[in-house]
Amino acid sequence: MMDSRCLDILKQYWGYDSFRGIQADIIESVISGRDTLGLMPTGGGKSICFQVPALMMEGLCIVVTPLISLMKDQVQQLKSRGIKAEAVYSGMMREDIIRVLDNAVLGAYTLLYVSPERLSTEIFLAKVERMRQVSMIVVDEAHCISQWGYDFRPSYLQISKIRQLLPTDGVPVLALTATATPKVVDDIQERLRFKEKNVFSMSFERKNLSYVVRETEDRAGEMLRILQSVPNGSAIVYTRTRQQTVDVARFLEESGVTASNYHAGLTDAEKDYRQINWTKDRVRVMVATNAFGMGIDKPDVRLVIHFNMPDSLEAYFQEAGRAGRDGKPSYAVLLYNRQDLKTLNKRVAEAYPSIDYVRQTYENVSFFLQVGIGEALGRTFYFPMETFCRTFHQFPVQTNAALSLLNNAGYIEFHEEQEFKSALHFILRKEELYRIHEADEETDLVIQAILRSYPGVFAKFVYIEETFLFHQTGLSVERIYQILKDLHHNRVIDFIPHRTTPTICYTVARVDTEQIYLPQWVYEDRKNDFQQRINQIIEYVTSTDKCRSRMLLRYFGETDTHDCGQCDVCIARKKSESANIEDIQRACQTITDFLQDGELHPLTSLKTLPIKTAILDEAIRYMAAEEMLLVDGFKVKIRS
Repeated sequence: MMDSRCLDILKQYWGYDSFRGIQADIIESVISGRDTLGLMPTGGGKSICFQVPALMMEGLCIVVTPLISLMKDQVQQLKSRGIKAEAVYSGMMREDIIRVLDNAVLGAYTLLYVSPERLSTEIFLAKVERMRQVSMIVVDEAHCISQWGYDFRPSYLQISKIRQLLPTDGVPVLALTATATPKVVDDIQERLRFKEKNVFSMSFERKNLSYVVRETEDRAGEMLRILQSVPNGSAIVYTRTRQQTVDVARFLEESGVTASNYHAGLTDAEKDYRQINWTKDRVRVMVATNAFGMGIDKPDVRLVIHFNMPDSLEAYFQEAGRAGRDGKPSYAVLLYNRQDLKTLNKRVAEAYPSIDYVRQTYENVSFFLQVGIGEALGRTFYFPMETFCRTFHQFPVQTNAALSLLNNAGYIEFHEEQEFKSALHFILRKEELYRIHEADEETDLVIQAILRSYPGVFAKFVYIEETFLFHQTGLSVERIYQILKDLHHNRVIDFIPHRTTPTICYTVARVDTEQIYLPQWVYEDRKNDFQQRINQIIEYVTSTDKCRSRMLLRYFGETDTHDCGQCDVCIARKKSESANIEDIQRACQTITDFLQDGELHPLTSLKTLPIKTAILDEAIRYMAAEEMLLVDGFKVKIRS
């Protein structure tokens, strides 16, 4: 029986009168202290499942999620509702991390969001042991803990160890994911050390979403035709590379369709600006890599187009599922050609280069970073990928794959895109700033906003956000950035601009290259699994006789399925059946005309009629069943 307090909290903080789907079941399970796994498709309302019980239960709710932008957004939303929440993630200054964790120990927060890579740091491990009252641990994107998940992250394996460090016994775990096969579901529960299996799942069926696959040699033209045929609502076009987002968005603009582009290499300010423009319908189409979409809650996306084939059905299903979250008819269209199938199969070799290549990459990286054998344990290095690849004549794709394998094997912690905020501190003393004020009104606005908002800037580097200064001053982000650069040039401040940089941390002191070993589960097992995923997405796009929706549902373990009636395969089948019925009706009329004399005619004589053999056989069977024909041995006549 649902505790009435849950509904009161839901109404008070979110304004809803009732829970949706399996939300109530999950909340009841967690409140009763049971380890729980919730499978909820995109848009199913996962956050409610832990935010409501967090407000009911005594203590701190620790939320582990890899999505830093989503983490920041949820913390901001919770604070706006009067709920005490904070986050710890990569890129924060050490003193800020310590401050947040100390406050968590003192019970200052209801929810603490933590990125998975922070779980293994000495600071977090030391502080978590002092957290006397933890209500539950939430694992978002839980498929990341499974080696069979499409986005496996070794840092997630630390979560089960955190359970053992907590001073309070019996703290339940709530794992949530939108995409998990039956194999992954079992693995998640095992790796999180569930006391008993306990899974709640919603059907993955999206009755309002039509899945369509188009084979085409003219992607851009086909994409434009599809957008023009679905003229209402917003759209997302997913591409594989950053450069494609630029090129496709430009093509759409030149074709009269408002579009913007989005990828992980943009600054926070650029991402926010472009996302807001799309959310507020100032542009219709967002052309993006898979960096876009997590946590996006725009209900009127009528169309999601995949410009390239994704690597797995999990990735495709999650991205396609961002269409039609308001329940209205929407479309998910995947474009491909035969060359794509060959390219996709090559990705196995790219993602899993030879062991010798991985070892050589480890040695080259250590030489590049000037790390000797036995050194650098726990040290983090900026890693300029382009410079490294140019120096050692390695290709970025294979290098990235080799570093990911070394990461999974536990030798290093590799972050392909570690984000660092802008930081500054004042070189001039406060009393020396008056001459700057008199020189430039805009510069004065920025300086005053910094002094009001960021204490300690005269003593140390302080992280800043240009978007926050934009709201404080009314100046554009670009103008603020230029002013800060000018102040740096004039030796008023030291300024380190926002950057997104790969990083490498040696989690094991550098070993001799020959000692590098990749366990079977890191290399062979996952390589085979990756090949299977590619085979499955290839089967999905090339199949012409299986309902798309049914194929997806069966992939995720649903056995009670039915044809959707609205995917391209189902629609083609309907047209074919309709055409067959018309052909049979015409054939019946032709046979009737031929036999109008009422006499017996040899069956073989009907084969002289201008009717295809298959249609003729169907027509004869139909007329006989309906007693329109009298068949006597090898002769036939019309019944009178």
